[in-house]
Amino acid sequence: MRLLQLGFLVALASGFAAILIYITGVSTLYYNRISDEDYEALESLQSGFQKCVSANGLGLQAVSGKDSCHVTIKFPSDTVPKWRDPKTGELEGLSFDFNLCEAVATWERVRNSTTILTKEYIDALPNGWEEYAWRRINKGVHLNHCQNKTLCMEKLSLVLPETPPYLPQQFGRCAVIGNSGDLLKTRFGKEIDGYDAVIRENGAPIQNYTDYVGKKSTFRLLNRGSAKALDKVVELDETRKEVLIVKTTIHDNMSKMIREIPIKNPVYLMLGASFGSAAKGTGLKALEFALSICDSVDMYGFTVDPGYKEWTRYFSESRQGHTPLHGRAYYQMMECLGLIKIHSPMRADPNRVVKWVPSRRAIRAAQVASEKLLRMVGAGSEDPLSACLLIKKHVKQKPILISSLRKAAINHQKFVKGTNMYPLQHSPVHGQLCLMAAN
Repeated sequence: MRLLQLGFLVALASGFAAILIYITGVSTLYYNRISDEDYEALESLQSGFQKCVSANGLGLQAVSGKDSCHVTIKFPSDTVPKWRDPKTGELEGLSFDFNLCEAVATWERVRNSTTILTKEYIDALPNGWEEYAWRRINKGVHLNHCQNKTLCMEKLSLVLPETPPYLPQQFGRCAVIGNSGDLLKTRFGKEIDGYDAVIRENGAPIQNYTDYVGKKSTFRLLNRGSAKALDKVVELDETRKEVLIVKTTIHDNMSKMIREIPIKNPVYLMLGASFGSAAKGTGLKALEFALSICDSVDMYGFTVDPGYKEWTRYFSESRQGHTPLHGRAYYQMMECLGLIKIHSPMRADPNRVVKWVPSRRAIRAAQVASEKLLRMVGAGSEDPLSACLLIKKHVKQKPILISSLRKAAINHQKFVKGTNMYPLQHSPVHGQLCLMAAN
């Protein structure tokens, strides 16, 4: 009899569990169901995007792809490509396919995210030290996958803050400065110095070029080569206050330089999101970092205009074969999604209005629809914490004084309930790791 009763209870519990799973599944499916309004939002975005590219792209054209998400950006037929695929040796084409849904959904989440690698992030990851941290250290394989956590922490201690040093919307207007020879054609210096924060790249000098590139420098994003020459990089900023963001792995010689020179500039490692078919390189990472801490972002000194025949640096001899059109098209897509504003000799008016940029309301509607189509975690929810795939509590040791922040940043902290949100790299549902305040 007891065995029969036990079987009955197990069956009853299984039934309740099945019902609960069914109800949860049905509610999730209903919540993520694509409505007519969602498709209208994407079609409206696609239509306005094509008009924006036509009006602002200096000869570029955007045409619809296989559905409401996909779009093809085409360069004028007389454009001469010079970049060759390093594997095949083939010249790149004149048209590029992009997914507007992927771009809108991913970039909108970047605005809520932390893009600096921190100790709390590694601590919160499952096997964060063994599976993640050692990859960020030079000769990491010799550290036995950070099983000796103390040694790995020592390696990273100079560049690893406990919590994020910067928060979303901490700055208002920001400028990202590239290295293109375009900068010598227009004196943007005073204009650039008027921004709240200025982000520069690698070893681009300021001295002797201030009329063209300005003198203000808040951050500098570094690739692998520049990271190996920190002692030279810090000399580029006379104030010695420039924050250095390294977008690649940390190196033993970099650690040695920080300790021995000594380098007093703050040095951090970049933690980036994954953009699929996006443009590559330091420029995109600089824009990503800027969008994670700024209200608005303008870009200068990038070779973006169709018809530009030769890529040059403003501070060195001409270089040929470094003009990937894919990147230029992606930057134009970003402008026509309202993410950035492009400045160049052909777009030199600081008061230039980018026509047909979608409103924040239109972007929000497209974001909801895009998240549903991509089956992203938290799709369609008004709660920013719904994007959290992994949630943990954290105790801030040295928090940024919230009262010292600008109003927009304070409001954002209230909106996310003081949560630090990090992109979970290679997450199939684009989830985020969220560290919530202990209180």
